[in-house]
Amino acid sequence: MEARGAGLGRIWPLSCCLKDIEAVAKVSPGEFFRQVRAETAKVVWPTRKETVTTGIMVVIMTTLLGVFFFGVDSAFSAIVKALLGLLS
Repeated sequence: MEARGAGLGRIWPLSCCLKDIEAVAKVSPGEFFRQVRAETAKVVWPTRKETVTTGIMVVIMTTLLGVFFFGVDSAFSAIVKALLGLLS
């Protein structure tokens, strides 16, 4: 197979990506920050209630998973100790 991009040699799988990178328009830092500010204004930020509710759900799920994995680990530990007890 030949390289798709000019002068890219043997890296033909990346040639399509490199061509796209070369085509990116250059903008000034001021224009960049104006674009960032405009995009940030379009974001729908969560309300305080949504943020608190999500935080509480994270704590609950983390606790439940911690208890679950503690139980699984304890069960495996008991099984291994029982099997090792058979050897002695």
